[in-house]
Amino acid sequence: MDVQELHDRGLKRRVEMFGREAVDKRMKAFGDFGKPLQHIVNAYAYGDVWSRSALPPATKSLAMIAMMAAAGHSSELRVHLQGALKNGCSVEEIQEVLLLIAMYCGIPSANEAHRVAADVLREAQKP
Repeated sequence: MDVQELHDRGLKRRVEMFGREAVDKRMKAFGDFGKPLQHIVNAYAYGDVWSRSALPPATKSLAMIAMMAAAGHSSELRVHLQGALKNGCSVEEIQEVLLLIAMYCGIPSANEAHRVAADVLREAQKP
């Protein structure tokens, strides 16, 4: 598969997970300067890694939540929480991952992750 095909497949996957508006916003956030980065994200993160079949999308989402929470990347955590809900993760599964963060990464990381998750879950419940 060539790089353009990976890019197109990745862009399609991103839109399925996060919605067209959110993807467009992220892709345009850094203007022309950010285009090479967005190409890498589309082609390799979503066109290749997220498209592999050994792990289901929900499992990948839970892993991403854990990594982003552990690393303290709140903005990326928010994005992947939204994607996790679209990938079929339950509130209980998300909560369990964030409790693991408390035990293995510390209460401050878990507090911030819970704050972000509570916001995302409230937004998801709005009609």
